[in-house]
Amino acid sequence: MGAVYSLMIVSFLAIFFLNLGWIILNLYFFIVDGIQTLVVGSTFIENIYFSIYLKWILLIDAVWIISALVFASTRSSYMTDPEHYLSVNPIDEPKIFVIIPAYNEEEIVEKVVKDYKNQKYVQDVLLIDNHSNDRTVEIAKSCGARVITKDENKGFAHSCIVGMRESLKTDANIVAFTECDGTYSGYDLAKMIPYLDNCHMVTGTRQIQVLSEEKTQNTMFYVWGNYLLAKLIQLKYFSLRHLGIVELTDVGCMHRCMRKESVEKIIDQFVKPGTDEPIITPGSGLVAILMTMLCIENNLKIVEIPITFKKRIGTSKTFSDKRFRAIKYGFTFLRFIISR
Repeated sequence: MGAVYSLMIVSFLAIFFLNLGWIILNLYFFIVDGIQTLVVGSTFIENIYFSIYLKWILLIDAVWIISALVFASTRSSYMTDPEHYLSVNPIDEPKIFVIIPAYNEEEIVEKVVKDYKNQKYVQDVLLIDNHSNDRTVEIAKSCGARVITKDENKGFAHSCIVGMRESLKTDANIVAFTECDGTYSGYDLAKMIPYLDNCHMVTGTRQIQVLSEEKTQNTMFYVWGNYLLAKLIQLKYFSLRHLGIVELTDVGCMHRCMRKESVEKIIDQFVKPGTDEPIITPGSGLVAILMTMLCIENNLKIVEIPITFKKRIGTSKTFSDKRFRAIKYGFTFLRFIISR
């Protein structure tokens, strides 16, 4: 399935740019030389027949459409067995373990830690420090957070893995992920937790305008990029019956909650065999996408819900707020989704 999906997406992109190039080229000739450069026959069919390139472009388009329909027909019942439908498995006494990766966040760490510690059902708040050189660790400890300090900055994904392994040593039954930049709100946990009665992971979406502060880092470029990449994941696991095992609009949101037994099921798949080294490149920003895809591939159910989203406090440690770096991230995400 992965190879066919990759071929369909890559060929679609190639055909899209082929058609776009043909349209732009003919528009140029129309502007420069007039309509007579485009009309070579007396009818539409004759224009296609006598065209040097159009008939081949239309043939390629037709072949792709037929191939896509054939591929879609093979996915009529994909992930539609009983285990992927409604089930109820209540968590009677929620105990939440919150994971907060951090690096040089002294401006906001106190507010973030206290925000999550004050939420109902939160049992532990663990801050994984990526070798900060400011007062992040000192402040987090003074607020009552457990802190793990690493000897070097091994990246956000590594911190999440460390946090998940620590969560499995406790009696918590829910593992929550957030970031230490003030963009997420602890009170959204109260919206997420009830859905865990019906699924294995609840993830947030930052795409709802009325739940977002004005002028966040979620610019138009990020909103549409996130949405299109999310739909690529949804399309990767789609069936004709339900258009996908999950409804996604935001691939990069790391405010999410998982049942503890689901963390146990996938934790070893985050790392290279026999190591604690993530299978994704440090700094790639792929941890949220990897987590989502691992859940789907392990038959874990996901529900995406709207959450609040606020302006970042401090600076982006990944420089994803810079347009060039954001484009680079986008292509990295695209390649990962297609090739995995």
